Amino acid sequence: MIRQGKKIINLVTQLKKDESFLKLIHWSENVISKVLSIALLVVIFVALVDLIFFLAEDIWKDPLGFYNKGLIELFGLFLNILIALELLENITAYLKKHIVQVELVIVTSLIAVARKIIIFDLKVYNSEDLMALGVAILSLSISYWLIKKSNN
Repeated sequence: MIRQGKKIINLVTQLKKDESFLKLIHWSENVISKVLSIALLVVIFVALVDLIFFLAEDIWKDPLGFYNKGLIELFGLFLNILIALELLENITAYLKKHIVQVELVIVTSLIAVARKIIIFDLKVYNSEDLMALGVAILSLSISYWLIKKSNN
């Protein structure tokens, strides 16, 4: 028991040193990023299976083809997978360079807001909500342009 206490005191003393603490933070970030990547891969595969089942079910329905709401749902499923892939790319870029790439985050956000606009239902939401999404797209687009311009 005393040996355990000494180990804990030694660990706390080591963590007081900035370099040791930063190593612990760096190690934790890597582990968390890898766990997030694995979890996101599971989500992507589940979403892909859901998309395949949706397509198979909708193809055999009458009338043949994707009309009305089915097409909007289909686009939503495709964009969900695309957003998840972009998130995975964000995590992968972080693991490689250990920095958050703002450009990737903005592109992912643009896709997410565009998805919301594509599946937007005026029966459920009002026009102010649609205008807010438009402002979000405009703001994100300007941010993306500014970042691209500053990178060149």
